[in-house]
Amino acid sequence: MDASSSVTQLLHEVRAGDRSAMDRLFPLVYAELRRLADSFVRNERPGHTLQGTALVHEAYLRLCGGAPPDYQDRAHFMGIAARIMRQILVDYARRRNTGKRSAALRAPLDEASTASVDRPAALIALDDALNDLEKQDERKARLIEMRFFGGLTAEESAAALGLEVPVVRRELRLAQAWLERELGRNVSGASA
Repeated sequence: MDASSSVTQLLHEVRAGDRSAMDRLFPLVYAELRRLADSFVRNERPGHTLQGTALVHEAYLRLCGGAPPDYQDRAHFMGIAARIMRQILVDYARRRNTGKRSAALRAPLDEASTASVDRPAALIALDDALNDLEKQDERKARLIEMRFFGGLTAEESAAALGLEVPVVRRELRLAQAWLERELGRNVSGASA
């Protein structure tokens, strides 16, 4: 059995309620989760308290807690892991930003999606905009999350969501334009 089918089988076991399957799954996806986490925290200063390893382990704890999602395959699992890592970073940024008065920062989506937790306002502004997008169009929000936070390609996102690749690409372009406009609006509204 190849690694991909092993992961898929273990995800089905997790979905069926086998809690020990997550423990067997974790070593198979650890390197991929670590690369994902490192992409989230790559802009951090050396010695920052929130490192990739800590982010992976915190995500693992959250993945193991509660009822398991309906994991479809590796891409779907990585999309969920990316969402959890994003939420961990946003929670961390919100805690760091508590008590500080700061306006949302205008930043292009590419820059905001890799916002360092040393710039919590940018990360919080992006998270708020993504939450607003999710209320309007959940699929577009998931696609942005998969692409910019999960590092999934259009093909992987299409497979995870059961969509055609051209549809994914079009939806991503529309979602990016919407987010760019929202992030710009937050700055305009904050300075008025």
